[in-house]
Amino acid sequence: MNENLYTVVEGGSVTTPKGFKSGGLHCGLKKTERNDLAVIICDVPATAAAVYTTNVFQAAPLKVTRESLANGVLQAVVVNSGNANACTGEQGEADAYEMRSVTARHLGIEEDNVGVASTGVIGELLKMDCVRTGIAGLPEKLDDGAAGAEEFCQAILTTDLVKKECCVKVLVGGVEVTVAGAAKGSGMIHPNMATMLGFMTTDAVIDQEDLHSLLREATDVTFNMITVDGDTSTNDMLITMASGFAGNEKLNRLHPDWDAFAAAFTHVCQSLAKSIARDGEGAAHLIEVKVSGAVDEHAARAIAKTVVGSSLVKSAVFGADANWGRIIAAVGRAGVPVSPERVDIALGEIRVLAQSKPVAFDEEKALAYLQGDTVLITVDLQDGSGTATAWGCDLTYDYVRINAAYRT
Repeated sequence: MNENLYTVVEGGSVTTPKGFKSGGLHCGLKKTERNDLAVIICDVPATAAAVYTTNVFQAAPLKVTRESLANGVLQAVVVNSGNANACTGEQGEADAYEMRSVTARHLGIEEDNVGVASTGVIGELLKMDCVRTGIAGLPEKLDDGAAGAEEFCQAILTTDLVKKECCVKVLVGGVEVTVAGAAKGSGMIHPNMATMLGFMTTDAVIDQEDLHSLLREATDVTFNMITVDGDTSTNDMLITMASGFAGNEKLNRLHPDWDAFAAAFTHVCQSLAKSIARDGEGAAHLIEVKVSGAVDEHAARAIAKTVVGSSLVKSAVFGADANWGRIIAAVGRAGVPVSPERVDIALGEIRVLAQSKPVAFDEEKALAYLQGDTVLITVDLQDGSGTATAWGCDLTYDYVRINAAYRT
């Protein structure tokens, strides 16, 4: 990505793009008093697209959202945390449809223009009395500034420790266009074509098919390149909505500023993806794995994700142990071609392997590096031009503690 093509907006949020409001509240789905119900709404039906989990067991809200998005338009998305509404049978499906209809009624919009998203415990029916009451209270919570965005971000969190937001501005034909996003996720993250829950907004005027393809392309190199624990949720979904309020000349792949817009859009995705990896359940370190010299991009991605997802590599980073043997072992089991005699590996600037042979390095310096907040692992395969980057986190005692008591 060329960072000179766009500008990061400090303090920006999903309501920064023109035409969007959001809000959230506590309706009683969570045992704590934290927000657990929220909505994003556009002033007009927005050009929209989404990508979803590939888990065979897909939660009821995904079916409802797919149906709403059949015409490529959404005006609002209602989301709850504290309950995934997954593996809940016909009643769960009926509840998801009711969430859509009740939201449409209280917001005064078309039912088919409402998407639904849920996250939380699998296999429990929603407390629909709480949901109905909560949705009725959402309109008065709507705000097009920081307050509404804050309430929304807090409402979508589960085991997350921090909210995830990003916002950028980019010029399209001399017109300022804004792209923003918010996401949740800290565990059960090993997505394929989606993230845990992600919501992106933009005020760009853009062709729907090109928006959808851009979302898929950006997801492939960002959200699909993170892993926390190797598990893929039943509820993963990433939705993007474009209001068109920027008033730019319609964007498509032939537009001279398409690359700039695509870079801005991908930056938002990457920022959110890295925030999810950094906030992995119990995590103390963000791990970034950069692979170069692979036979092709597919091979580079496979190796990067295998290394960053290795429980042994994650444990070594947690223990600040410069055990490069775990890294090369992960490279070798990624299932793609590798020349075993010419691999280079480094931890930050500390080279530990050259041409697949050990390099003497300062153990104390390596220990100090691995105790930092972010650990960069670089792998040069010297087999071709394929490159990829993946993100993850270390594996800590707290991860087991959090997930051992998730329902309680």
